[in-house]
Amino acid sequence: MNKTIIIAEVGPNHNGKLKLAYKLVDVAKRAGADFVKFQTSIPEDHISIHAKKAIYQMRSTSKKKSQLSMANKMTLSFKDFEKLKSYCNKKKIKFLSTPFGFKAINFLKKLNMEYNKIPSGEINNLLYLEKIGKMKKKVILSTGMSNMKEIDQAIKILISSGTKKNNITVLQCNTEYPTPLEDVNIKAMLEIKKKFRVNVGYSDHTLGISASIVAVANGAKIIEKHITLNKKMSGPDHKASITEKELKNLVSRIRETEIILGQKEKKLSKSEKKNIMIARNSIVANLNIRKGDKFTRKNLTIKRPGYGVSPMNFYKILGKKATRNFKKDELIKI
Repeated sequence: MNKTIIIAEVGPNHNGKLKLAYKLVDVAKRAGADFVKFQTSIPEDHISIHAKKAIYQMRSTSKKKSQLSMANKMTLSFKDFEKLKSYCNKKKIKFLSTPFGFKAINFLKKLNMEYNKIPSGEINNLLYLEKIGKMKKKVILSTGMSNMKEIDQAIKILISSGTKKNNITVLQCNTEYPTPLEDVNIKAMLEIKKKFRVNVGYSDHTLGISASIVAVANGAKIIEKHITLNKKMSGPDHKASITEKELKNLVSRIRETEIILGQKEKKLSKSEKKNIMIARNSIVANLNIRKGDKFTRKNLTIKRPGYGVSPMNFYKILGKKATRNFKKDELIKI
């Protein structure tokens, strides 16, 4: 059974405080996530002074301050991320971080992460995609705010830069926090898989966990979900995140879904094997049959249990002679 990779996304929910980041690592570990993910940047490296906040960001932060000002307050230093990587190693949970800007890419390269994570906002950044592609590592590509043409272009750039296609996982994603259910669009994930022949997953910004479960049931290999210590905390992503209790439930439900999905081959299961002879049928005498009588549609019928001759052989024994007497309802033997 292939295990779905579950990424607990911290994002900026540490609010720029290393101690809170450590606590969120602990949350992810206790809940059973496979990875805990952060966002690494030098804000001035990728946000201009003219960049405005998104509406969802203004709902939970000061409307007066710029996006750059907000990001500066919620950013950890490169040295902090080195400490976080060591802490994750100690806690035995895998570390990931999304690089925003080229300096962040160069820094995270030194931390030897299993995946390079490309955020939705960089899907049309040619130079960024080329730089990631040249690293020739496994890539997770988020696709919020994009269309099929842009996804196609991004995949082609990654491949032409050196990344193998089978090392690319594309996440269906919607960049609204929280995402309305009508905009989840898991069918788009299926179309991405079909059209581009890549592994797919889902980055979930909805309230609750239902969308992630549906995604796993439809073949998502990776699920990414934002986590928080408290949804009432100040910051742009807390309200669209889940708590430790909810994350534990998500992990449990995903693992249950994996078991339920099973394998492609249809075969007799261990649990039902004991019932097969009870529930199936055999060819039995429909009335008393004497030795030498021919078997006919009139003197034969199909009934439980399944210990006797299979009904699939019904036509094969029609016309044959009984080798002994059979009482009504007795299993026919030939």
